[in-house]
Amino acid sequence: MAKIAPKKSDDEINLALNMSLPANPPILPMLAKRVSELPLGADWIYEPKWDGFRALIFRDGNEILLQSREQKSLNRYFPELLDPLRSQLPDRCVLDGEIVIANRGALDFDALQLRIHPAASRVKLLSHQMPASIVFFDLLSKDHHDFREKPFIERRSELESILSSASPPLNITPATDDPKMALDWFRRFEGAGLDGVMAKPKSGVYEPDKRVMFKVKHERDCDCVVAGFRWYRKGDRPAVGSLLLGLYDDAGSLQHVGVCGSFPLEKRYELVNYLAPYRENALADHPWNNSTDDETASGDGPQRMPGGQSRWSQGKDLSWEPLRIELVAEVAYEHMQSGRFRHMAQFLRWRFDKPPKDCTYAQLEVVPPEELMAIFPKNR
Repeated sequence: MAKIAPKKSDDEINLALNMSLPANPPILPMLAKRVSELPLGADWIYEPKWDGFRALIFRDGNEILLQSREQKSLNRYFPELLDPLRSQLPDRCVLDGEIVIANRGALDFDALQLRIHPAASRVKLLSHQMPASIVFFDLLSKDHHDFREKPFIERRSELESILSSASPPLNITPATDDPKMALDWFRRFEGAGLDGVMAKPKSGVYEPDKRVMFKVKHERDCDCVVAGFRWYRKGDRPAVGSLLLGLYDDAGSLQHVGVCGSFPLEKRYELVNYLAPYRENALADHPWNNSTDDETASGDGPQRMPGGQSRWSQGKDLSWEPLRIELVAEVAYEHMQSGRFRHMAQFLRWRFDKPPKDCTYAQLEVVPPEELMAIFPKNR
């Protein structure tokens, strides 16, 4: 799930303060802990893991609030959801879900990101061209009843009752207590853009900001050119923050596909000395030596390069140090989207046996698309 921080208007702040519900905003959503295998047994309910914007939906009469994980309002970015929520949800309720955009039978996270735009006219245009949907998977309150202390199996049952006659763009996520079906979802629906599978304890209560659920996500590995790095902004001495990764496309251009990081602090210090020889004269023939140009740096031009500012960078220092195109690293990643790693990759090992020119997109596993609506029950 993406983390975003859009601004609230004064009206939206007042809206949140004026609500009178058993569970009033702001509320932090319940979280999941990543595990390597699904827990098995009769005590679990399994769901597909959606890749969108997490949102808590508050309704108090005619008032609707779409609250992001950062406790910000998403109302202005998804105006097409407000009327369907008013017409299909109970007058007073709080639900947990994910805002998604489907395009050609798969989730389109890039289209979702385009919605976080300062121009209302642009948001309105996109909402008509590619409208969003919302997938619900939990219930916090209904009418005067607070469900947060109820076991999840009861919350799920009440959620199904609430949404029994709902129609798109409102959906309820599929759920099963059959681990074989959950594993089938894990294998089949990655092509539809789903992240993996969730496991939720049937007896679990709703615990805001606690990692009490479990998630298994797709992961595979590939070999990438290490074409540069960024400095670590913390610590008391120079340290490496992340490695910049590249893959060659069919035209032979080195495309910036993402970064790997999350190194222990001692490893960050070690990398400073390890990378030092590869910094010498690195910019002379570097394929990204024009990445100070805003257009190419942003990834919108013919070649993706690091370093450009966009509305997603929020003023962060994206400066980077080039390395000679000699190092290859094997990294673990979850999935690709629009030619880049959807999330930060994880460093596995150096590959001294592989020349950089062999680091191409051709090595990546291609997951065939699966029709998105096939995930939902047939009567939805």
